Amino acid sequence: NSRGTASLLKDSISFTEVAASGLFEGHDLLRRGFTSVKNELLPSHPLELTEKNFQLNQDKTNFATLRNIQGIHAPLKLQMEFRAVKQVQRLPFLHSSNMAMDILRGNDESIGFEDILNDPSQSEIMGEPHMMMEHKLGLL
Repeated sequence: NSRGTASLLKDSISFTEVAASGLFEGHDLLRRGFTSVKNELLPSHPLELTEKNFQLNQDKTNFATLRNIQGIHAPLKLQMEFRAVKQVQRLPFLHSSNMAMDILRGNDESIGFEDILNDPSQSEIMGEPHMMMEHKLGLL
């Protein structure tokens, strides 16, 4: 039954997997490293999950402290400002420093790891502006 086989094949391979890596492309060892089931199931270090959620935990702590000091209006106003800043972005092919978000979080006066090693002018990947805009607008 060819129809049954086609539906099984369609269910087993998602479109995002094919689009992201190509149908006949192998595992990119240089970019993704060695594959391991253990690494996919468990974090490689006990502090990895804490570091991934650091900013979220920091925001929750700051909002709780702000609520205790100034009342419920202060964290709600700050969360509203965060949402407004996240919505305003540059075009997809231009790098954004997210300076407004840094100012709201108080990170504008500190120098961190990402400030030194995340220089967009040294990036090896630059997309085509027209293709990226069409993808963002849903024309492709």
